[in-house]
This record gives sequence, C-alpha cells and structure tokens, in this order.
Amino acid sequence: MENEKLLERAIKEAKQTSSKDVPVGCAIIKDGTIIAAAHNQKEELNDITGHAEIIALREAQKRLKTWHLENCEMYVTLEPCPMCAWAIIQSRIKTIYFGSYNTECGALGTVLDLRKTANSKLEVYGGIEEEKCDRILNKFFDRIRKG
Repeated sequence: MENEKLLERAIKEAKQTSSKDVPVGCAIIKDGTIIAAAHNQKEELNDITGHAEIIALREAQKRLKTWHLENCEMYVTLEPCPMCAWAIIQSRIKTIYFGSYNTECGALGTVLDLRKTANSKLEVYGGIEEEKCDRILNKFFDRIRKG
C-alpha cells in the first residue's frame, strides 16, 4: 500500500503534463519525504532531455547539493527509457518503482536491462498501479491517433 500511495504523487505529476508531451510523472523520495517531482516537458521546453526522470533527478541533486542519491527512491509512471535508466543508475538511486511497463524501450528489464551493463545494485519493481498508469498513457495516445 505504501508504494501505491507514493506512486500517486508521480501520477499527479503525469496529469499535469502539457497536451503535447507524453504524460509521465516522477517523484523522488528521501526518508519518506518527497524531495523532487516532475513531469515530461520535452515538447514544452523543446529539450530532448526533458523527461520527467531527468528533471526530477536535477531537482533532487540541486536540493541535496550532491549527485549521489544513494538513499533515495524514485517513483515513475512509466518504466524509464535508456537515457533515463542510465542517469538513474549513475545517480545511485537505491530503488525505483514504476507503473506501466515500457514495451517499446523499457531499459530496466522489459526490453533491455542496463543494470547488467553497469553491474548496478539498483532495485526495480514494476507494475505498481499499472492499470491507472496505463489508462493515462492510453488516453493520450488514443487522442494523438485520432488527430
């Protein structure tokens, strides 16, 4: 139940995403407190690195004044892509919990697992509130397909 509650913050962020960006939300927790939260802003910022995870990592690092996030957990609505997964591994986040499995480019176990490349100890748990997260994504892509 605790993980579902914490993922709700990421879901809230996903719902704040602009209509042009894929609705993905992320929250980073340290000692039970949210220290960073973000949603995708790639289109909004015209920035290829504007993924929710990258923005949240930057915010957390700024707040903690270090890129070492060993004692932090990340909650994200969609399994990270290779760019985000690598940044998460490099940041030394302890555990990641995600909602939807990313069958196109999920890089923490679904399509590939970058943890193996880095010999990472990152713990990964997927499928948390998966139906809620899938609904948000499906609604977005249905709207895009209808044009």
